[in-house]
Amino acid sequence: MGINAVFEALSHPVRREILHLLRSGPMSAGALAGHFALSKPTLSVHFAKLRDAELVVVERQGTSLIYHLNTSILEEAVSGLLSLKEAK
Repeated sequence: MGINAVFEALSHPVRREILHLLRSGPMSAGALAGHFALSKPTLSVHFAKLRDAELVVVERQGTSLIYHLNTSILEEAVSGLLSLKEAK
């Protein structure tokens, strides 16, 4: 995981909203898509950015993709930010 990938993923409001939705628990790609008026290809790009940054973990259940929030990556990112402040 690169810290730049995490912050790039967090920079878009749709991706932040996806993470917010996942705070309540794992959701299928279809259930997440139902919250947005975006095309499936556009959402796929957002999901890929979140996966690449390791902010979400994807599990296949039959034909469905289930997304889980990966809080450990968020904790690492916050910790990295706090260490920058402490270095002053």
